[in-house]
Amino acid sequence: MEIKDLTKAEEQIMQIIWQIDKGFVKEVIDLLPEPKPAYNTVSTIIRILEVKGFIGHEALGKSHQYYALISRDDYKRHATEKLLGNYFENSVESMFSFFVKEEKMDVGDVDEILKMISKLKKKTK
Repeated sequence: MEIKDLTKAEEQIMQIIWQIDKGFVKEVIDLLPEPKPAYNTVSTIIRILEVKGFIGHEALGKSHQYYALISRDDYKRHATEKLLGNYFENSVESMFSFFVKEEKMDVGDVDEILKMISKLKKKTK
């Protein structure tokens, strides 16, 4: 199944759904920052997320309890691939270089990445 892109508002709601596992609209609203959006606004975004295939629900009387159908890791993979393709010509090296130049990584981060690479090399031998 193809994963669709999320708007900023949709992603904010999904972050909460991933955090709580299952929840009602009111619970999602309670976890949103101030100023809190209206109930109907959050409910509408959740319905859009259902149409996009991100969220499912279980009917409990007149209420619906919502849960994620797409995992945070699957969306993270999708977003990273899109970022890599759209801005770094599918080059991890180019993306890594960008983060280093922008000082988003320090020497400790680079050392940790080098350790991970070293472990991967040992596994593939």
